[in-house]
Amino acid sequence: MYMIYENIIGGNFISRPNRFIAQVNINGKIETVHVKNTGRCKELLTDNARVFCQHFDSTARKTAYDLISVYKGDRLINMDSQAPNKVFGEFLSGGNLFKDIEFIKPECKYKNSRFDFYVKTKSKEIFVEVKGVTLEENGVVLFPDAPTERGVKHINELVQAKQDGYDAYIAFVVQMEGVKYFTPNRNTHPEFAEALKNATAQGVKILCYDCTVTPDTLKINNKVKVIV
Repeated sequence: MYMIYENIIGGNFISRPNRFIAQVNINGKIETVHVKNTGRCKELLTDNARVFCQHFDSTARKTAYDLISVYKGDRLINMDSQAPNKVFGEFLSGGNLFKDIEFIKPECKYKNSRFDFYVKTKSKEIFVEVKGVTLEENGVVLFPDAPTERGVKHINELVQAKQDGYDAYIAFVVQMEGVKYFTPNRNTHPEFAEALKNATAQGVKILCYDCTVTPDTLKINNKVKVIV
């Protein structure tokens, strides 16, 4: 259930020329850093924000660093968009959600979608879609931080899977801890919020967990209240 990052080093955010890279001051030198999150993250990547980056010794890479996490006030938030799937996969494999698991298949195709996990237990077949959450306002966490037609498509396909006899789950992994509750970001994408509300009415289960975050680890922690 732990995700561990090696070779973590602190720095201060300078700028984000495009969604893939940022300029970070690391030990007095301005470094070009790969941003592992293509979301807007404007509320996180603010002037001189304290960040943590992972260093790589590889000539095959365009940059020597990945941006992993950032402090927003006193709260450390993991920004790695690949991390939620990894920590949730470990959480799932540990039998923390379903019992009698026979096998788990990541990235499983179903009709016109590819869901993050297919789980087969002795009695059920289950699809799970995982979404990472980094947007927080006054202790409330929201998704998405930008309109996501792909997210709406995934929800509607999960509804179809449920109608076809599968169990269906959406798991929101909050990449921080100590939050009040989760709710869809209706102001940013009303269609996503409505799709989520409809999915719950159709029997799709909505899960939400926060994470314990340190500069070099991420771990699923506690269940978070969901208000649809």
